[in-house]
This record gives sequence, C-alpha cells and structure tokens, in this order.
Amino acid sequence: MDGTEVDANAVQDWAAFGTELATFVHELHDIDLMGASRADELSWYRGGSLKDCDEDFSTYFADCRTTTADDLDVETLEQLWRAAIRLPEPSSPHVWLHGDLRPANLLATKGQLHAVIDFGGLSVGFPAAEHAPIWDLPAPARQAYWNAMNLDDLTWAQSRAWAIAVGIAGISYYRNKWPAFVAECRTRLETILTDAATR
Repeated sequence: MDGTEVDANAVQDWAAFGTELATFVHELHDIDLMGASRADELSWYRGGSLKDCDEDFSTYFADCRTTTADDLDVETLEQLWRAAIRLPEPSSPHVWLHGDLRPANLLATKGQLHAVIDFGGLSVGFPAAEHAPIWDLPAPARQAYWNAMNLDDLTWAQSRAWAIAVGIAGISYYRNKWPAFVAECRTRLETILTDAATR
C-alpha cells in the first residue's frame, strides 16, 4: 500500500493531520453497527470500562514503580488514571472501533493522512479509548483533533487514562522484548505528563 509511516518527516502540517484523523474517526464511528455487539466476539478491553481493567493495570503500575530506574513520574500517571476511574461511566452508544490508531498504523503521502491499516483490533464499544493514541502525535495535531471531534472534558480524561494504561502496560510487558515500543510508550507518557501540567 502506498504511503509512509507517520512521523516528523512524513507530515508537513500537524494541525491539518489531526483534523484528517478526526474525520476518519468520525466516519468510522458513524458506520451503522448492523446488529453487531460486543457479545459477537467483538469485545476488546479498550472499548469497555476503565474500572473493569483496574486490577490488571494496577499490577503494571506497581511493576513500573519498582523497575523503571529513571525519572518517569509513574506516581502522577497513576493519579491521573485513578481520577479517571472515579468519573461517571460512559453513556455514549457503542460504535465500531479501530482500537489501535498509533502512528505505526497510519500512513501518509504528500504530508497528509493517506491510509489507516491494521484492523486486527476491530471491535465494538465505547469510543473513549479510540482517542488515546492522539498523545503519540505533536501538540498541534492533538489540539486540532480535540477541536474537530468536539470532545468534552469527561471523554478527554477517559481517553487520557486509556493512553496512560496502554503506555504503562507496554513498558511493563515489553521491557525486555520490544525496546522500540517501550520507547514509544515512554514518549507518550512524558507527553501526557507535560500536557496534563498545562491543560
């Protein structure tokens, strides 16, 4: 398939890219479920409740607190996660979810979004987790995405919690298996900390 994996060399205008990605997500989420449900083997944890994942992710947070020998502020990240768990449960209807819109699954041509690949995580569920990979993109893309999706503060906080959880789990689980992904997760978490301190 034509296109280059999305990175700083592949995208010319990050704000425009954020809007393009939001357009894709809007269109995906607007597709009729045609009777599909999470009970039809279309259930993935990222489309469910944060509370349901707390036990598993608590283990990953504990592991990172004891084994991450650097300045990553795991404590603050866990506080953001726990604050999101205390928020009201999602009330939005279920939608189709790609499930993993990280830059490695986005292709660009001529500086613009060209394709979304890897639908292996296609599922049905609440949309909050779908927005989590936006923290893998530069600030102009995040802001443009926020604006185009018209996300409320509740959804943003829940999306950020999913971004934190997947990042922490990635560092813990892949520490000695996939260094490149661990670095990607760490960059995401550092971005979240910076963003949370200024938003």
